Amino acid sequence: MSGREGGKKKPLKAPKKQSKEMDDEDMAFKQKQKEEQKAMEQLKAKAAGKGPLTGGGIKKSGKK
Repeated sequence: MSGREGGKKKPLKAPKKQSKEMDDEDMAFKQKQKEEQKAMEQLKAKAAGKGPLTGGGIKKSGKK
């Protein structure tokens, strides 16, 4: 019985990630993602100024 067994155990250290070099495809992909993110932000800002997009769904009449 060693005193070290009780309590929390330390997690194993994760190996360091290797820094991979980005080629042209990776750079183009990152650029495309940034442009799409900007476009989404603009659409969100534009949509926030207006009212709700839906008309309230299915409307029920008072008749049975």
